[in-house]
Amino acid sequence: MYKCISVKTKGQARAATMSESTKAVQNGASSAPTLKRALTLWDLVFYGIVLIQPIAPVPLYGVAQKLSDGHFLTTILIAMFAMLITAVSYGRMAAIYPAAGSAYTYVGKGLNPHLGFLAGWAMFLDYLLQPLINTVWISTALHERYVPAVPFIAWAAVISIIITLLNLRGIRSSARANKVLLFFMFVVVGAFLVLAIRFLLRSQGLPGLFSVKPLYDPATFNAHRVWTATSFAALTYIGFDGVTTLAEEVKNPKRNVLLATVLVCLFTGIFGGLEVYLGHLVWPNWHTFPNLETAFMDICNRVGGVALFNAMGFILILAAFGSGLTGGLGAARLLFGMGRDNVLPRRVFGHLSAGSRTPSYNILIIGGLTFFGAVVLNSIGNAYEHAGELLNFGAFLAFMGVNLATLWQFSVIKRAGYKRRIIVDTLLPAIGFVFCALIWWNLNGLAKTIGGIWFAIGLVYLAITTGGFRRAPATIDFKDS
Repeated sequence: MYKCISVKTKGQARAATMSESTKAVQNGASSAPTLKRALTLWDLVFYGIVLIQPIAPVPLYGVAQKLSDGHFLTTILIAMFAMLITAVSYGRMAAIYPAAGSAYTYVGKGLNPHLGFLAGWAMFLDYLLQPLINTVWISTALHERYVPAVPFIAWAAVISIIITLLNLRGIRSSARANKVLLFFMFVVVGAFLVLAIRFLLRSQGLPGLFSVKPLYDPATFNAHRVWTATSFAALTYIGFDGVTTLAEEVKNPKRNVLLATVLVCLFTGIFGGLEVYLGHLVWPNWHTFPNLETAFMDICNRVGGVALFNAMGFILILAAFGSGLTGGLGAARLLFGMGRDNVLPRRVFGHLSAGSRTPSYNILIIGGLTFFGAVVLNSIGNAYEHAGELLNFGAFLAFMGVNLATLWQFSVIKRAGYKRRIIVDTLLPAIGFVFCALIWWNLNGLAKTIGGIWFAIGLVYLAITTGGFRRAPATIDFKDS
């Protein structure tokens, strides 16, 4: 949910500077410098944690408990298994294409350019949904928990307008601001963990800390519901692939990019799983939550009173707002790149404001779509759930593509001097593909319908612009988004 698309680490700042230097040298000299490989394994892991954030499962908690009938922890661990294998695939593809850093390029170069375009089209849907899902959550939280007199539609309008105006002014979140926010997240989550353990010890004694029911409760367990819930809970891990975007700056990228993506997924699953486990023990019956979207705030209130309730609410709203801000700008810049390269009509989507140097038309379009989408989903009901699953529609299509590209590159294509390993080269990416496909298949009907329409539009566009798939497709530039 809270993925800071425009977060810049010191390494990325260096990358931007070096990129400018490269352009200058290319214009005036025969050779260009290359990026300095300065980032360590732990730099990458920290960057991945910034992207995913330690509160990743918190806003999902109530909805995921409802979908899984009290087995959110189980779904997080199932999703972690699929993400760990997919992380290995991302790391291996980053070793082959260190300058790429996206499913779009990995599938396009590693499998087929037309399939790469479709993977990029699916990713594009995720960019469009980032500001929408965060606007839905903030509007729900403010309406349900803080100012109920103001209706959801009014909050959605206010949040959409503020995000749009800030992006029109070219205001972006800084690396320092994100680090400060990350610090306070760890403080609040740390306080919750301590207070939850104290609450359980005081109310139930030492046995209260140990239970298998968050993993398996025979009274409510249903395999189909668990798989359906996993398709939503997988939202916890969205953003781990951002680690591969720094592949050009990493020491020993063949080892460290792969290891970092795996460690980020492992940290997210274990740390997030601990939050969910304690939350379940503190509040075992999800049916009694006043509001599902903000359910974890009620758990915080039970163990830490109003202070922890408000602290958790504050960082959740702030993180969602920051993610909506950067997500909206990322989507607008992606539209600008597609307009500039004539993938979309240049006059509208390739426009750049003379004053702020921002893609103002695109920002207004994203703002309008965000508000309209939030209102429509809210009128249908379960707005946050639908937005999350729709986001996963594109994400898991891309994950399936990366696993398939890895299988093709390492198991099918012959490489001089390379000895194939059946488990790593064939079995692992095949299992990753199957698990991601199962998660994708169990998305709810609305997500598959809307996502399917979106995918069909991309397929028709691709067929028309490539003369029935006979020419190479247009390039989608994800670099500045």
